[in-house]
Amino acid sequence: MTSSIKVAVIGAGTMGNGIAQTYAANGHNVTLVDMSQEGLDRGLAAIRKSLDRFVKKEKITQEQSDGIMARVAGSTDLPTAVADVDMVVEAVFEREDVKKDVFVQLDKHAPQGAILATNTSSISITAIASATSRPESVVGMHFMNPVPLMKLVELIKGEKTSDEVVARTKEIAEGLGKTVGIAEDYAGFISNRVLMPMINEAAFTLYEGVATRDDIDIIMKLGMNHPMGPLALADFIGLDVCVNILDYMHKQFGDQKFRCAPNMRRMVEAGKLGRKSGEGFYTY
Repeated sequence: MTSSIKVAVIGAGTMGNGIAQTYAANGHNVTLVDMSQEGLDRGLAAIRKSLDRFVKKEKITQEQSDGIMARVAGSTDLPTAVADVDMVVEAVFEREDVKKDVFVQLDKHAPQGAILATNTSSISITAIASATSRPESVVGMHFMNPVPLMKLVELIKGEKTSDEVVARTKEIAEGLGKTVGIAEDYAGFISNRVLMPMINEAAFTLYEGVATRDDIDIIMKLGMNHPMGPLALADFIGLDVCVNILDYMHKQFGDQKFRCAPNMRRMVEAGKLGRKSGEGFYTY
């Protein structure tokens, strides 16, 4: 384990609360930050629920669970929460303008020398860093969902990210028990550049009547040895997230292979976002 650091995680949604839990479980003091008290309360409750599951499965003791929870504080005051941290991990909505707004604030209020990481899964680190006066401190740190269980962190170096920040972030991620894969700063990096066209093609395969939903997923699951089929995976990720990532990569590369399947876009417009809304390609 690396020596304990002070961390602020911005955004208390699924990724943010998972990231906060993971840092706290590895001995770091974390402040989970959200704009609303309601969002913050949901995030803290999700951490407690996740830890309770680990206790029930006898992965950790109740005493360990309580210790992890004690290392997580909550705040709706970003300037105060980041004022004395060693590292910030931003995990807000996957939109460039939203992330840049957060990084403008981090630039004003986080200490010089703090690592400013973004949990983006597709957006240019260089573009996000351009919102700050210290792009050398900004790095991509893409955790996988669910964060406490998934072993990978995709690390992305922006155009101006220093080698020292990359090395330190890698060390911290490995101290969380993660395996690190490093990608260059191009839209989608490695994970979504490969994954999203597969999900999109599965949606097109359904749209064009080549096969049913169940047959598409069972063939990819059993034939390619994937843990779940691509349509089920799209529901798990969130169809709105998939559409946003595809649109971003289509804009960045101008390549038709990233053109979003019409059926997936229509579902998002209808509010069918996958598991989180109760309906997507499947009903939950």
